[in-house]
Amino acid sequence: MVRLFGHILCSERKINIMKEFNIAKGLREGSLDYHINHGPINVVVCGDSVTHGCVNHLGNHFDTVYHARLRMMLNTAYPDIPVNIINNGVGGMWAEYAVKNFERDVACHHPDLVIICYGLNDVNDPLESYLGNLGTFFDKVNELGADCIFMTPNMMNTSLVETSLYANEGEAGYAKVTMEYQLGGRLDEYINAAKELALSKGIAVCDCYAKWKALYESGVDVTQLLANYINHPTREMHALFAESLYETIFGEPYTGPKVLDVDGGMYKG
Repeated sequence: MVRLFGHILCSERKINIMKEFNIAKGLREGSLDYHINHGPINVVVCGDSVTHGCVNHLGNHFDTVYHARLRMMLNTAYPDIPVNIINNGVGGMWAEYAVKNFERDVACHHPDLVIICYGLNDVNDPLESYLGNLGTFFDKVNELGADCIFMTPNMMNTSLVETSLYANEGEAGYAKVTMEYQLGGRLDEYINAAKELALSKGIAVCDCYAKWKALYESGVDVTQLLANYINHPTREMHALFAESLYETIFGEPYTGPKVLDVDGGMYKG
């Protein structure tokens, strides 16, 4: 359950494939023998600037990005097995980049779990290109024998702010484009199609986009939850991604102590 501004969102567990992830089994076993025989657990995360850690024009925040939060949650809940998170997020990239660099960025790490989150940049290209690259990526992960989660991204802006709040004139202009993508239904179309593709290939879906939509439909101004007022979530909103991923992996919400607190945050787990 997620609470934000007094609004309560139910989990989206129904969309996930009911399976036990190998990472969950390994962490729950948590024995020294498992660690000796298996080694540390490797999680590879692929995505765009949100995964990279970019919040706004002031720079990256690698300590508060969603997968860093997830690692802290895993270490807190299961302290006996080390978990390595390999961050392959690159600002400005799209699903094609992940396919082209699959051997270098994914396969070489022998991942137990691969998390992929693309769509915010892919929406600028034809839908067929996005789905084709995602499908190829899913097939490659399945061939590796690793578990995979497709995490849907956040929403884009639904309104414009004062020009002075954007990093530059270029971003102010792009905000008009992304607002049209969001309000016109283009991003909805891309994410819904990607979810269907993932499930058709046996890939679990962590549907964070649906949670953002629920916030929007309940009256929350989601543009104010974007640090650049375009497409980068605030540091606090990365907690939504982390907690959603944890629930997808284990089939139950994280109930341990809070792993990170950002002063002045709007999100309350």
